[in-house]
Amino acid sequence: MTEKIWNIEGDHIAWTVKDGQSHFDDIEMSGLYTDFIVKYGVNDDGTLFLKRHCFFPTLRTIPNNTHATYEVIFEESGLPYLLCDGKRVIEKPVKFTFDGVLAIDCRTDCGIRTRHLLFPSPNLGFCLEAITVEAERDVTLTASQPGDTVYSYGRGTKGVYVARVRHDLNDSLSLEEGKTAQLFIYLNCDVGLVSSPVPDGKAELEKRYKRISDLCDGALVLKSSSPELDTMTRLSKLRAGESIFDTLSGKFHSPGGYSYYAAIWCNDQIEYAGPHFAMTGDRTAIEASVNAYKAYIPFMSDNYHRLPSSIIAEGLDIWEGAGDRGDGAMYLYGASLFCLLLGDEAVARELYPAIKWCAEYCERNKTEDGVIYSHCDELEGRFPTDNKANLSTSSLCCGGLRLAAKLARSLGDGDTARVYTERASKLEDAIEAYFGANLHGFETYRYSKGFDTLRAWICLPLCIGIKTRAEGTLSAMLSQHLWTEEGMRTCEKSEENPGDTIWDRSTLYGMKCAYIMGQSDKMNSPLLSYCQKRLLCDRVPYAVEAYPEGGKRHLSGESALFVRIVSEGIFGIIPESLTSFSFDPNNCRGLGDISLSKIHICGAVYDISIKDSVWQVYKNGKLIRNGVADGKRVTIN
Repeated sequence: MTEKIWNIEGDHIAWTVKDGQSHFDDIEMSGLYTDFIVKYGVNDDGTLFLKRHCFFPTLRTIPNNTHATYEVIFEESGLPYLLCDGKRVIEKPVKFTFDGVLAIDCRTDCGIRTRHLLFPSPNLGFCLEAITVEAERDVTLTASQPGDTVYSYGRGTKGVYVARVRHDLNDSLSLEEGKTAQLFIYLNCDVGLVSSPVPDGKAELEKRYKRISDLCDGALVLKSSSPELDTMTRLSKLRAGESIFDTLSGKFHSPGGYSYYAAIWCNDQIEYAGPHFAMTGDRTAIEASVNAYKAYIPFMSDNYHRLPSSIIAEGLDIWEGAGDRGDGAMYLYGASLFCLLLGDEAVARELYPAIKWCAEYCERNKTEDGVIYSHCDELEGRFPTDNKANLSTSSLCCGGLRLAAKLARSLGDGDTARVYTERASKLEDAIEAYFGANLHGFETYRYSKGFDTLRAWICLPLCIGIKTRAEGTLSAMLSQHLWTEEGMRTCEKSEENPGDTIWDRSTLYGMKCAYIMGQSDKMNSPLLSYCQKRLLCDRVPYAVEAYPEGGKRHLSGESALFVRIVSEGIFGIIPESLTSFSFDPNNCRGLGDISLSKIHICGAVYDISIKDSVWQVYKNGKLIRNGVADGKRVTIN
């Protein structure tokens, strides 16, 4: 295990800097019109390191492609700094904390202590920094530059982009010993001759905390015997839910991570995030999900051409350079699960034709072996497949058909429900015949024909409820061939793949599938170890995308997948119709007393608690069911 740097303090994490300690990291925070990535740390000489990357997703550069979000890196040389009695303040960090706002407490050698709070505006195009100064003696403070400065100019599809730095210390400020003052720095970017008015910094900070509370406390509130699991879940809800941008096509959830803004993908948004958002009740997140599902509908026609992999540039363009990644199966699975969990019949009827289209697309792409064709998967050829069929696409299609059957039945379309149920059953048999294999002595799955190396995505059949090879697959996942302290290798080491490549998305799916299969005893320790690694060590506090590719970016979809370990895995929540669901009180063995409250599902709000194997279910605050965990699922109508 990498060295632990942070600790949990209440509902946030904290790093108390040790003497001589040097460490650097970055944190990403988002609002509707900005994405704020703050690089922070402690230099070798103990001084504060800060670098502010501001992204403006609706300001597009040329060419307006996937990565064309306008970015401004505000270097220290162009930012105001404090002068205390005419001398530049040199800050040395004492403590960093993060609860959705990055806070940095510093000491200085000039008679003041400082506290920085860095955060994005929730609904304005500003990134803000609040600096609280506490005087240890009588001091006079001034700023190094005027209160309104043009930082840089750029150019893009919407005109000339003017980045500005503003602050509210326009005159000198005298502070008596023991007194405090709070100052704000405002970073933004305008178009042409427009100059956005500076907002009220304190009001924006309050709004940021309100958004944090809405996302962290408004739904899926976990209380367990593990502070690491609880805190990781809390912050994952924030990262997943904050990365939503108001575009020309409406609100879009996007991955972030320096690269992916104002765009949607069939995996990240359709398959990963949408089903999570359905259980949050958050109107902004649900609106963004509905927009994502609807954005693909114009690409569905009676010629059954593949879906684009992503819809980019505020919905004005597409990217499909990887060919068919199994996007139709991703949509079938993600949209069906979203509709069932949301429990909104009007939304379900609106998306039902698109779900049926995807089911038919997959049927038309069935191979002679009965599995589903796709050129590659969401890893877009980074690891080998046979360019015909892979385990991921067929598994998602199978799971999607079963969910779509439940949805069809809820909407009164029994004939379609029967067709989808039959197709799913045949596809499960085909998956067993085509992909089933003994690898390294494990009865598990090969990823594609002719590639007999273990892959992380062998977990997917288990995630959709196929139990045939559950024991062997779980053993293979946790074996030396795949498992590392970082999670599962994407592919076992071989001459063709000598390194350790990690994609958290498959690790997170794998953890969820272990709980779905009732194997908490095998997964509790790896899950809690993973939480401590991601939450408290060298790269915090979220699930990452990939390593070494991407440098462990904190893409938002992975955080949604983490929360789904809790809701769908540990609590085993499965929608049965638009108005009913089931859960498994047996999955959380070994995690002590545990509860998940404010579960927005099937049109109501539920709380589930499990204590000493006794479970209770509350609906809208009223106890409606209770019982003892006896190995059976519980259905709630």
